[in-house]
Amino acid sequence: MISSLRQTCIRLSLLITAALTGLASSALADDQIQQIGPSLAHPWGMSFVDETSLLITQRGAQMVKLNWKTGTSTQISNLPEVVARRQGGLLDVLVRKTQDGQTDVYICYSKPVPGGAVTAMDRAELEENRLTNRRTLFEANDISPRPLHFGCRIAIHQGHLYLTIGERGQRDNSQNPASHAGSVVRLHLDGAIPADNPVFTGGAPGLFTKGHRNPQGIALHPATGDIWVNEHGPKGGDEINILKAGANFGWPLASFGKEYFGGPVGDGVSQIEGYADPVWHWTPSIAPSGMAFYNGEMFAELNGGLLVTSLKFRRLYHVKLASDLPAEEEVILDRQIGRIRDVEIAPDGSILLLSDEAQGGLYRLYR
Repeated sequence: MISSLRQTCIRLSLLITAALTGLASSALADDQIQQIGPSLAHPWGMSFVDETSLLITQRGAQMVKLNWKTGTSTQISNLPEVVARRQGGLLDVLVRKTQDGQTDVYICYSKPVPGGAVTAMDRAELEENRLTNRRTLFEANDISPRPLHFGCRIAIHQGHLYLTIGERGQRDNSQNPASHAGSVVRLHLDGAIPADNPVFTGGAPGLFTKGHRNPQGIALHPATGDIWVNEHGPKGGDEINILKAGANFGWPLASFGKEYFGGPVGDGVSQIEGYADPVWHWTPSIAPSGMAFYNGEMFAELNGGLLVTSLKFRRLYHVKLASDLPAEEEVILDRQIGRIRDVEIAPDGSILLLSDEAQGGLYRLYR
């Protein structure tokens, strides 16, 4: 009797699990996912060079140029030296074509310095399979030996660079204006500081916003032009924030999450007057990373929505908007390719994803 009851409970548990998994992946259940090109060890960022090829970084200090149609790839040389340990390494990449046809490549990485590492950004030119004329545009001043919370997502908007920087596990620095930790910085394309940047009293050069924890996703809203970032909370409280010049997003004074040991963060409040609130948050934490707004023909039902990748739950989320703000979400890919680190939309409307695994790589979601 006990054995029979136990078997019944196990079958019921499996049915419930299968049902939940089916619900989670039902949004695009009839679509296909396939790996493109070779396996890549812990790929982190990607950016289109042209309609067929992307540059893809690997955390262990490699970069490849990969044709997403044929799967062929080549190694890129003359990369910066990085601290490839835990969360550190060669992280984001962003390609920009200049008016004279030059291919500029911006790279964010954990740079070794005396005393530890910092978040840094280089600019170089891509010539065939080599980076040339590479120089460092920016180094954060928050030196730490702890190899975590580098942030390191790059965006270009209206002729300016935006770079996210984590608080490196030194949370109080997020509220210290003299530190780059826990911030988004805004620079000219040559690394100079814009004269119209917001003023933080005693602020580190380049600050645009403060009060972040570890922002690892950035995207431009196609209609409003606003810059959206997502960031990791502690135990819960992952956030989506819309950047406003001079805003402070409250970490660690306010959070929807809890400490990893279960206690409240600070005074246990989620909102403080005078600090910017998130427009969306997740509890439990999904560990968000890359994100992109969808606009394409292949998945017309996703148009206008935001795609967010999840490391912890190994999912791709579709955040639906109402009045240009998050309103609800659905899971459209569930635990099929491992930890999902980044997302881009291909010219044909298919969805390109990076699997951040030891044997990860580029995947294409299509129909």
